[in-house]
Amino acid sequence: MGEATRLIRPRVVLDTNVLVSALLFGHRSMGWLVDAWQSGRATPLASAQTATELVRVLGYPKFQLSESEREDLLGEYLPWCEAVVVRGPVDVPDCRDPADRIFLELTLSASADALVTGDIDLLALDRTLDVPVLTPTAFRTQLA
Repeated sequence: MGEATRLIRPRVVLDTNVLVSALLFGHRSMGWLVDAWQSGRATPLASAQTATELVRVLGYPKFQLSESEREDLLGEYLPWCEAVVVRGPVDVPDCRDPADRIFLELTLSASADALVTGDIDLLALDRTLDVPVLTPTAFRTQLA
């Protein structure tokens, strides 16, 4: 999307992998992201579909999270989200992984400032969308 610009209190869509990394492993390299939304420097956007996906992923056996732990993690995220209702079919670019469509629909429906992802299939759409598709590192740089 051209030259990097500094985002001031951006409204962003965070894909599930980014969220899981921030919520479960944030004390390592992604703690800054939790701080960004909890301090009001960024506003995460969520739809019913993306929230459902997050709940589903947090329930994966590999994470070994109890129901209480999952609720605590959701409590670290959802209260800071702006809820967006995605209505009807949204015209989104073709994406190799159909599961990524919910993030594109949310991004476009909400007129988000950015889609933050580490997913190669979504990153490949950066020049296709009118919204920047950023890696977490690029988002951090623009937020700083």
